Amino acid sequence: MQAVVARRRQLVVEEIDDPVPETGDTLVAVRACGICGSDLHTLDHAEHLAEVGAAMGTDLAFDPVADYVLGHEWCAEVLELGPGSGDGSIEPPIKPAIRPGDLVVSVPYLLRGEALIPLGFSNDLPGGFAERMLLSTALCLPVPNGLDHRRAALTEPMAVGLHTLARAGLCDGDAAVVIGCGPIGLAIIAWLAARGVETIVAGDFSEQRRALASAMGAHEVVDPREEPVVDAWRRVDGLRPLVLFEAVGVPGMLDQAVFDAPARSRIVVAGVCMQPDTFRPLIAVVKELDLHFVYAYDPDEFAATLRAIAEGDVDVTPLITGTVGFEGVADAFTTLRRADQHVKVLVEPGGPASLTGVQL
Repeated sequence: MQAVVARRRQLVVEEIDDPVPETGDTLVAVRACGICGSDLHTLDHAEHLAEVGAAMGTDLAFDPVADYVLGHEWCAEVLELGPGSGDGSIEPPIKPAIRPGDLVVSVPYLLRGEALIPLGFSNDLPGGFAERMLLSTALCLPVPNGLDHRRAALTEPMAVGLHTLARAGLCDGDAAVVIGCGPIGLAIIAWLAARGVETIVAGDFSEQRRALASAMGAHEVVDPREEPVVDAWRRVDGLRPLVLFEAVGVPGMLDQAVFDAPARSRIVVAGVCMQPDTFRPLIAVVKELDLHFVYAYDPDEFAATLRAIAEGDVDVTPLITGTVGFEGVADAFTTLRRADQHVKVLVEPGGPASLTGVQL
């Protein structure tokens, strides 16, 4: 089968071995897989991810020099249920919630004994930038309400936004500042709006992303080169307790957030910075800031996100700005690094060879 292989900071389209389902696996055909900011970071800084994984003794450890297939935001079609997935090969049989032909999403892990293999960050199993992949049947969720595969593929990044709000511990009357209006920043804005937060201020260098921030529910959107985001909050509010969400994930952003934040506010770090970084703790100490770091989501939040998208509680349509086939993925990575033309690009096997805008 074809896949987009990451090899020494380059992306190449190659034939790789077809995956074979083991006990409890489901073989799926990928219909759409989003390009995530962490995919961009991993391609450029995979060695840092491997170092952290090895140091923590987690399943994130992988060899950044060896080949791997990125992609962890997918919607896929069930092709085949492996042994132990309701086919009568084990007793008592497990009744599956899915069957061939179903569209499914899944948290991006594969169960192997007691291990969780992070799909998209593995040298042994392909992620979503491949024609086919293996999922754990027990972790698959059928896509409800006739939801299309493109919107369903946004379940994963939107779940990150939902979990970020849960970790933020928002209280009634809090105001929010969101720094960075990429997919995660926009997901945070969407959930803040759904929560009914009355003051949401967002900032981004990209004119397109600022427009999307307004569309997703931000009340005030600024270009930080013209007005710092916290200054914009002071202009439109300035009184409510503030929660500041950092959703950029590049060196220097944490220090800037600590410097800008008003005293006794909360900073929630959702941006994934893979490089070493520094900030000035004394400033945070003097201001008595609360600093929270968030990672991913739990399975219940993932399922709740899928339901919310399918039932129209949050509209992810504006986030999907383009699609591309395998041959255009490398160029799409380059375009997304500029962050001025696209937000969420979906990789679709058999899709256009060059990045193409989409209307849903």
